[in-house]
Order: sequence, then structure tokens, then C-alpha cells
Amino acid sequence: MTTKYPQIVLVRHGETDWTLSGRHTGRSDIPLTPNGEAAARLVGKRLPAIVFDAVLSSPSQRAQKTCDLAGFGARAEIESNLAEWNYGRYEGLTTKEIQTQTPDWNVFRHGCPDGESVQDISDRADAAVAKIRAIGGNVLIFSSSHFLRVLGARWLGLDAAAGACFILDTASISVLGYEHNLDEPVVRSWNQT
Repeated sequence: MTTKYPQIVLVRHGETDWTLSGRHTGRSDIPLTPNGEAAARLVGKRLPAIVFDAVLSSPSQRAQKTCDLAGFGARAEIESNLAEWNYGRYEGLTTKEIQTQTPDWNVFRHGCPDGESVQDISDRADAAVAKIRAIGGNVLIFSSSHFLRVLGARWLGLDAAAGACFILDTASISVLGYEHNLDEPVVRSWNQT
């Protein structure tokens, strides 16, 4: 994957008990499972062979621990805009549980009561994109699924709702970048496990 343009490498944190059960994990600070820790240790070996100009992590312990076990903890800057969606009243619930009360609910279309709206998450993703572009080099990011999906959509100039089209498994690696010039953002690879 050679290119003369910056590459933005996204890493979703390793497995937690709540990712196994499908519970929405926004601000709850759930630790990695032993399997999640093992997968995080392998992330560093699976990353593209490039030099990173910056390493950014969500403030959650699951993202920071994944970053640390992947070998980048000492270089990481904690970036609050990379935090997972604030699910408000839906924190700790599964989509199925939420849909018993709101049958057509989808986080990318409806947001979360007493949490973040779709516009809120879009604004945070835009702030993160602006920071990444200002770095002007290769950036490694550790965060969570729904936020990274919105970040990918906003990188491409799509509405945050398009994040629904990008699935991310735990300890996955995705790469954003550019095609012919810095005005042509692209997805170079997605959800590599």
C-alpha cells in the first residue's frame, strides 16, 4: 500500500465483555477481555509498515490499552474528540432492547436521548478530521466502532448517517488516505482483521 500521500490508520479497540454481548459502550469504561488483549498485542504486527507522524487515542481505557499493547502507548496523545458516541439513556443496552421501545431506531439516523445527536457526533468527527489533516502526515488512531464509522464517512465528505454502511470488528485495521491529490480523500482499506 504505497502512496506519496498521508495515510490515516484506524484501529478499533480489542474485544470487551460488552462488545461480545452487543451492548452499546459509550462512556462506560469497560476493560478488554483476555482475548481482546491478545488481539491488541497482534495489532502492532499487522499495521502497515509506515512511520507515523502522530498517534492519537480515544480517552477510553479500551482504546488506550489497545494502543499500549500494540506498542504505541508511549507516543499516544489522548484526543477527546475520538471518544465513542455518548449513548445517553441507551448506554449498556443492545440494539434489540432499544428497538422494543423504538422499533425503527438506528444510532446513525436518530442519535441517543440524553446523549449525542447525529449532528453532535458529526461535529466531533469533523474536528478530528481537521486535526488529522493539519498534522499533514501519517496518523495512527485508536478508538471505537461507531465513532470510527462516522469518522470514515466524514473523511469522505458523506453525511454521518453513511457510517451505517461501514462495519468494524474489534481489533480491526482500516486505512484512509487520498488518491490523486489531497482533494480526493478515499478509503484505502477497511475492517482488516
